[in-house]
Order: sequence, then C-alpha cells, then structure tokens
Amino acid sequence: MAYKHDYDSILTRLTIILSKLNDGEALCVKEMANEFNVSARTIQRDFNERLISFPIYQDKKKWKMQEGYKLEKSSNIEDTVILDIMQKLYEGAGDTFSMKANRLLGKIKNNTFNPFFAKLGMEDIGDKLKEVQLLENAIKKEVQITCSYRMPEEKRELVLKPLKIANYDGFWYLIALDTKDNKLKKYYLKNISLITLSSIHFKSTKKLDTLLENSLSVWFSEDVEPYKVVLHISKEVAKYFKRKA
Repeated sequence: MAYKHDYDSILTRLTIILSKLNDGEALCVKEMANEFNVSARTIQRDFNERLISFPIYQDKKKWKMQEGYKLEKSSNIEDTVILDIMQKLYEGAGDTFSMKANRLLGKIKNNTFNPFFAKLGMEDIGDKLKEVQLLENAIKKEVQITCSYRMPEEKRELVLKPLKIANYDGFWYLIALDTKDNKLKKYYLKNISLITLSSIHFKSTKKLDTLLENSLSVWFSEDVEPYKVVLHISKEVAKYFKRKA
C-alpha cells in the first residue's frame, strides 16, 4: 500500500531511543537523525511529543533520563513505550473515549502504579467515536469517503481521500485530499458528519507521507518548502525555547 506510515519503524526508533536513555546515555537530535536516517524535525517530535510521557529532559542540547528513574515496570521496553504513550494520549481524548481505552489497556497492562504524568490538553472527541472509527477504516483501506462538513455559514458535501487523523495543539483534524482539486487540506474533526465509505480506492505518494510525518502544526502546506527562522531572544527566557529546540 502506498499510504502506510511505517509504524514498525517508528516504534523501533522510539524503543531504541528510550533504551539508550534508560541506559544513561545523553542523546543529540542531530546524531539520532543520522542514525535513523530521518530528519532532525522528526527526532525533535519524538522527544517533544511521542515520548512526552516519560521522565526525560533536555540539557545543553542533549536529551537525558531524569536521575532516579528506571523503566523496570516491564521486562519489555517496547511494551512500556506502546502502553504508556497510548494511555497518556487517550486521557486527553474525552471521558467516554478515555474510559473505554483505559479499561482495555488496564486488562493488558495489569499495572497498579504509573509514575508518569502528562497533561496534553486534547479536546474531548468522545462524541465522535463513530466518525473516528469510519475514518480510520477508510484510511486503512485507502478508499474515498463522502461526508458533510460544517462551515461557519453553511454545510458542504465533500468527497475526500482521507490520509491521516492528526492532533495539533490539542485539536483534532482530518488530513485529506479534496477530490475537486486534489489539494491537501485540513478539516476540523468535530465539524465532520455523515461519513460514508465508497468503493473507490486511491494511492498516496511518498512525498505526502513524508510531509505528514514531519508536520508539526496544522499550518503546514504541500506547496511551501520548509524554511529556517532565526529568533533573537533574551537569555532570561532562552531556556523555555531550548526545550523545543
């Protein structure tokens, strides 16, 4: 399938990174990017988003595990990565969604103590579970969908090629190609309803896969090349920016 993020590769990368940190190594973003043959932005996203639940911090441009922490809850660090990330993500997704997810994870995890805490501030999508399931199914099958999309002053009927359900700054979006112009667009998930899967298949491209993988906010565009921005800030607040560097 052309559209399929290599989740095994992502999981392998996160597991290796966490194992290195757990062994006391200090990791540099650039070195990790070279080791895994991905962009520095992807590694930054690993540390700042995908591994946010773990007790890691950045010191002098190197990432470290906080002293006194050791991942010994599970003999398999890969299991720990999957379950802890899933649990923290679901906690911010709404009461209904979170309750169902945590009940399932609890059966798997059998763990009464979790020392990690992360407040991700994601909006409640508990009332959109049906839509999420339909979209997930369409993305996996690579089939077009029809749906109703609520605009500020009207509703529109759309035919889309769904690529990804994404969370940017706490809000959920569907990233999809509009069949009218085949342009990549972002649709606020809560405004989507009446989803129907079609029998029309489509194929994404490697370029789109890479663009989606490296996107850090909803404002990305396939027509705009990434560019470097230099900020001049006072030393008093520099430490807050370095955490995202």
